Amino acid sequence: MIGEFKKFIMRGNVVDLAVGVIIGAAFNKIVTSLVNDILMPPIGLLLGKMDFKNLKLPLSGGVTINYGAFINNIIDFLIVSAVIFLMIRQMNKLRRKEEPQEEVKSEPTKECPYCISEIAAKATRCPRCTSVLEPEALPQS
Repeated sequence: MIGEFKKFIMRGNVVDLAVGVIIGAAFNKIVTSLVNDILMPPIGLLLGKMDFKNLKLPLSGGVTINYGAFINNIIDFLIVSAVIFLMIRQMNKLRRKEEPQEEVKSEPTKECPYCISEIAAKATRCPRCTSVLEPEALPQS
């Protein structure tokens, strides 16, 4: 069981996923700082020196609904989503350019003597009429 687990962990896509999660967490901190420290202060200033972090709806017993923090999180989400969208879009463009178009190699064919359909030269039975075919010398490619 330990050997299977080690084999699972060492597969490339698991390691790639782990790296992606770590980079994503670090990226999240950067975006959160961007929103809280750079974007929201000027927006709050434009709206009359309002600090979104302090926007709360008081309930009974000292409980509050912190909708200002929720607004900050929505902005975080929108920025992260937009950046991920742009990154994936760019990666897809690069991937399309890098993928060489494969040439379609046609294998040698012959004609079925019974139904006159084109079949693979190595075929010993016609896939259309199911007739058994005599083996022939294969054409040289």
